[in-house]
Amino acid sequence: MSALESLESVDLVLDLIEHLAAAPGAVGVSEVSRALGISKARAHRHLRALVQRGYARQDAATERYEIGARLLPLGEMARERFGVLDAVRPEMARLREATGQAVTASVVADGGVTVLEMLPGRTLIEFGVRPGARLELGASAQGLVALAFGDPTLQALAETGEALRSEVETVRRQGWATAADRVMGGVNALAAPVFDHRGLCRAALAIVGSTQLIAAQPTPEQIAEVTQAAARASTRLGWRAAA
Repeated sequence: MSALESLESVDLVLDLIEHLAAAPGAVGVSEVSRALGISKARAHRHLRALVQRGYARQDAATERYEIGARLLPLGEMARERFGVLDAVRPEMARLREATGQAVTASVVADGGVTVLEMLPGRTLIEFGVRPGARLELGASAQGLVALAFGDPTLQALAETGEALRSEVETVRRQGWATAADRVMGGVNALAAPVFDHRGLCRAALAIVGSTQLIAAQPTPEQIAEVTQAAARASTRLGWRAAA
């Protein structure tokens, strides 16, 4: 299969999922083939593949197809992530104005930390990481926050030697993390956790910049700006600090 044919096949699968999701009820192969302008044989082949993966289901009596249950958790995960962004975006803007540095919001996903959004800084040199970038759990400020405040099982995914365990404990105690020169030489990040109404760490809010501007030991003002912004974002997610 050529690269073009592969892309066309992906497009068709996505069109099928969208068609099933938008339909008011179960649909037949003939209806799908007409709606998407493909042969019945091709429609049937792709529908069967979706059924096998759980993204579609077929009624045994009518042989008609509808959207599958496997899409439900995917939609829920997407909804939760966008809910986090709604909570942190106002604080990202304020944090950039207060510090002048690039600001990132990230979440734990698939055994690592994924950057959801980034606001560029106001410095001459840009040090931001792009949305979709993955950061290692044990080698980034955001990853250290996840290890310190996230699901305890995450530590099994990182190479948690004694030095890293000690560092994670320090992060847990002080409430923030840095990782100078570890993602990139001459670059540092200062990150703090964002909690939801259950007290679960849902994200990390961070400033990113040159080690000349964000030292390995950040200034008290920088620490206050980041941790307070994360706390305000947490409040938007329903978190309440312990009395």
